[in-house]
Amino acid sequence: MVHKVQAVIAREKNAPVSLETILVPDPGPGEALVDILTCGVCHTDLHYKQGGIGDDFPYLLGHEATGVVSAVGEGVTEVAPGDRVILNWRAVCGQCRACAKGQPQYCFNTANATQKMTLEDGTELSPALGIGAFAEKTLVAAGQCTKVDPEADAAAVGLLGCGVMAGIGAAINTGEVKRGESVAVIGCGGVGIAAIAGAKLAGATTIIAVDIDDNKIEMAKKLGATHGVNSKQEDAVEAIQALTGGNGADVVIDAVGRPETFKQAFYARDLAGRVVLVGVPTPEMQLELPLLDVFGRGGSLKSSWYGDCLPSRDFPMLVSHYKQGNLDLDAFVSERITIDQVEAAFGKMHEGKVLRSVVEIQAATETAGASA
Repeated sequence: MVHKVQAVIAREKNAPVSLETILVPDPGPGEALVDILTCGVCHTDLHYKQGGIGDDFPYLLGHEATGVVSAVGEGVTEVAPGDRVILNWRAVCGQCRACAKGQPQYCFNTANATQKMTLEDGTELSPALGIGAFAEKTLVAAGQCTKVDPEADAAAVGLLGCGVMAGIGAAINTGEVKRGESVAVIGCGGVGIAAIAGAKLAGATTIIAVDIDDNKIEMAKKLGATHGVNSKQEDAVEAIQALTGGNGADVVIDAVGRPETFKQAFYARDLAGRVVLVGVPTPEMQLELPLLDVFGRGGSLKSSWYGDCLPSRDFPMLVSHYKQGNLDLDAFVSERITIDQVEAAFGKMHEGKVLRSVVEIQAATETAGASA
């Protein structure tokens, strides 16, 4: 059976997205069909739309999502119809060299659905990050479904599917922030503020938010920052050092991903401190640092992929913290919108007006009796 549903499609580079009917097949072996409840509007979707990730148009956008499993294919045991799930783009294989070393959070062979979703004319779609969740239904590998508490607000916890998890994980997983440490975060967009929330959750006692926008700094303070630095008005490195006894922070997280901000992070950390790069650079960017400084300052320079998360471990844990009041995921939801408002939401995100716009998708779908 093929399901006819509405979905947000990017047909060509930099063109406005369109709401179109797509065809979603029933799940085959190892796959799951998911009714989408919510999906956050993430910068990654904008990068797909702009052609910054590839040119495999048309793209089925959306990936930061919650849903309810409606059907599973042969051999699926980890989820069942009716389960509330957060979708993830790290469905670990269990067999690659990273998994074999006991590091599934770095899995090099993550799974996606084998079958293709298509436009009505049969054109195959490329789902964003193997998910494609700006749709009433989507088809994924069963391992991309992480079962979570159904009582949690879907719009809030769904953000763990990408940006919020990337930021929190940069602090607690990659940066390994410990109780009593000092942390500085450069860049207070959604990922950066999530890193601040993660540092607070880990027990950091000095948490410094750095940005060029005072409004973002104030939002960061509401979610855990103890100090704010406007790097348009003062030198970020000197300010971070002044707030940490002249030494620099134990952990500095670059949530921007530019050579200038990485250098700030490098020099704003304490000797033997950790730098974490979670902001995504563009291909043409180059970094120059004196090699003697790299040696002489010690410590570590790390990049953080998806917050080095293991969804089966981290999503349920963070949902529990949310329900206990330790992690304010509600604050990341700037607005709740409908599926036909995604293009406008891209504009708001690009202008820095929101942390996250979240699409709330009704469960109504039309099922066609055609064969898959």
